[in-house]
Amino acid sequence: MISLVIQAGGRSSRMGRDKGLVELAGKPLIEWVIGRIHDLGDETIITTNAPADYAYLGLRMATDAEPGAGALPGLLTALQAARGEFALVVACDMPFLNHELLAHQIAIAPNADVVVPQWDDRYQTMHTVYRRDACLAAVSAALERGEKRMISFYGDLRVHAVPATTVARFDPEGHTFFNVNTPEDLALAALMVGEWESGVDSV
Repeated sequence: MISLVIQAGGRSSRMGRDKGLVELAGKPLIEWVIGRIHDLGDETIITTNAPADYAYLGLRMATDAEPGAGALPGLLTALQAARGEFALVVACDMPFLNHELLAHQIAIAPNADVVVPQWDDRYQTMHTVYRRDACLAAVSAALERGEKRMISFYGDLRVHAVPATTVARFDPEGHTFFNVNTPEDLALAALMVGEWESGVDSV
């Protein structure tokens, strides 16, 4: 069983409002994300500290034990909520997620504990497949040690890093990792959507 977890529990401080509900081309960002991943798993979960705002989606939700505590505690929330053996965890502000790349990561998952792509010389930790039980234990241990980094528990697990050369086979421009963090990002995303709809190959 694969759990799909969309992280919408961040502070959205740079956007100034809940990013998941910000509209891009007339549709909330979280609906763009759901549309890209919904058929990749067996359940879809939203982690949010404003569940009433997302209730209209009719999906199961989970809230952080300590809202605003950071990304690693947020990952713990996602893993605790997941019912599947594996959890694909993505962010609510990634409207151009590449379905084929994510499917590739899921296919690799039985042979690893973490399947994480590399792009721009770093791990893309909000575009990752986690083996639930192993990662839940490792993340819990990392938090007990006072760790904060999203990769702080990787050393305890079997990590399969998907190299940028492989990512580029699916998504040459890396649009799958595009985050809408600011109003400027939103404007750029709208431009990309406009080019896409007019037939320009941008996403």
